[in-house]
Amino acid sequence: MRRVSPERKQKETVIRLEDVTVRYVQGKPALSGISLEVKAGEIVALLGPNGAGKSTLLRVMAAALEPESGVVQLDGRDASAIDRREVARHVAFVTQTAEVAFGFGVRDVVMMGRAPHQGTWMTATSDDERAVDDAMRRLELEDLAARRVDALSGGEQKRVAIARALAQLSTGASRPTLLLLDEPGAFLDVRHQLALYDLLVELAASGIAVALSMHDVNAAAQYASRVALLKAGELVAVGRVEDVLTYRRLRETFDADLYCGVNDVTGARFFLPMRRTDVRTPD
Repeated sequence: MRRVSPERKQKETVIRLEDVTVRYVQGKPALSGISLEVKAGEIVALLGPNGAGKSTLLRVMAAALEPESGVVQLDGRDASAIDRREVARHVAFVTQTAEVAFGFGVRDVVMMGRAPHQGTWMTATSDDERAVDDAMRRLELEDLAARRVDALSGGEQKRVAIARALAQLSTGASRPTLLLLDEPGAFLDVRHQLALYDLLVELAASGIAVALSMHDVNAAAQYASRVALLKAGELVAVGRVEDVLTYRRLRETFDADLYCGVNDVTGARFFLPMRRTDVRTPD
């Protein structure tokens, strides 16, 4: 992965959304008036109930969905005016369903992430091979390299999709890169979930901007630089974990009671669902 100076990592805005509204059909917007930015070197976690607009927001950030109104800037430029191939050199998006190319081997699929960097004949260079080797090592896929993707478990397919995204972002270019992930922990066992979140921290430290949707409030509290709460297509709050993930805000966002505590060892916040006292349990 490319190296970025600490000063740049902390200050450069990779993507900025200002007053963005998205409407799939006539009626209530899927997103309404969203203003948010993600800087190089940080992890922004999108949290909210089902249907809050998290996946739609990621699609807008990936320039895969053009908003009805508002501004989307990628590296200071109007995202809608940037060539799709150029966008793909700097933005990788792992969807919730971990779509992969069935019928192909694992290494072949990861190599597909290098397509935006290759010429007309899609000939792999030594840089491409190194990027794929590195991505497969990071996602522990070396032993599965020759396996067909459709023969893998759901969790293994998700790791292949993430490896393809990492290979896509492996570039020596000076411009910043953005990694977008929609529920990346889905289908992964506990060990691979923790390994993935540790990897995201490592990638952010190298200067990559990371934005991901999550349902795991505890993981967001431990790994995110900032969190954004969404509900019904609107941004409820965005900021540091300790400022945003409070009992009152979580109650208003999820319509559920979560106990908020602080880990004595790590200092990280943790959350436990609280049983409703007005619901009787069977005798």
